[in-house]
Amino acid sequence: MTEEYLVTDSVDDSKWDEFALHHPRGNIFQTRLMYTVCRQTKRWFPIKLFAVNRQTGDLCGVASGVVVSELGGLLSSLSSHSIIQGGPLVLAGTESSLMPMLMSEYDRLARKRALYSEIRNMWHTDDSLQHLKAYHHEGHLNFLINLDRSEDQLWKLIHSGRRKNINRAHERGLSVEEVSNRSLIPVFYDLLKETYREAGIPLADISLFEAVFETFCSKNLAKYFLAKQGDRYVGARAVLLYNGRMYDWWAGADRQYLHHYPNDILVWHILKWGANNGYRIFDFGGAGKPDVEYGPREFKRRFGGDLVNFGREVRVFSPLRMSIARDGLNAYRRIHSPRGR
Repeated sequence: MTEEYLVTDSVDDSKWDEFALHHPRGNIFQTRLMYTVCRQTKRWFPIKLFAVNRQTGDLCGVASGVVVSELGGLLSSLSSHSIIQGGPLVLAGTESSLMPMLMSEYDRLARKRALYSEIRNMWHTDDSLQHLKAYHHEGHLNFLINLDRSEDQLWKLIHSGRRKNINRAHERGLSVEEVSNRSLIPVFYDLLKETYREAGIPLADISLFEAVFETFCSKNLAKYFLAKQGDRYVGARAVLLYNGRMYDWWAGADRQYLHHYPNDILVWHILKWGANNGYRIFDFGGAGKPDVEYGPREFKRRFGGDLVNFGREVRVFSPLRMSIARDGLNAYRRIHSPRGR
């Protein structure tokens, strides 16, 4: 059956757009525009592959991912990993043939730069990813909120303590505004940078957020929101929008204003906006491994979503290099983090 298909890195843009839009599991991370954004992001190296029927020329599968290098220069090889979010996508009934074909070629390309590859599932994948023998499954949680309900119903789903925080944010003068001017992107980014630096988690370069603003926001495929108190911006949140779903993506806040609850009011504003604009699902973007403590999990849990464990598929290309790189990268982070000084 594999002789029926060709794996290539080039198809007509309109075919890619149509395939992602109409596939039952289509999502924004497997779109042509996301690939375009990744190409414009510093230290991100996107990969796109397609399975095409040799006889008809029909597009039958897409695997779009990116190799992310957290650090540049000589340390790039110590900090590079591949991410495929919400993919690969293949036609029903072709999983046993096309999944191995696409991922074999993807891994061949990714391993030139990456230490490991990670498929981040957005649904249960037993029917498709079981054919990838080189990958192993790891549990990973997430919360999904059904937005197909009234604002009052959404409010009642939220834990009482979280509702109090949202009310307190209003009482303390916080408001939420949408970023409509490119000049505010550095302000938005600085709020993310503070949060990620404090948590010791790598943050994408600002070029990602500039590219998303230019490519996605203009097409109503993303929105940046800022929480504001007086003249000061104190919280930031980015969401992606695609085919009835909202994807919580990046978030940050000024630590000096956390007691004013900017994160709470931002999420509530986004949920209301989504429900009032025809979106069906809010994807909270991950809640950590089931057996590992993860602070944001409790924050997300209290907004009343459904807990799911779609997990991730992981392949380490070289266990020895991975071990060496992990030790070296941890040492680098300890030396250069604010807490390590």
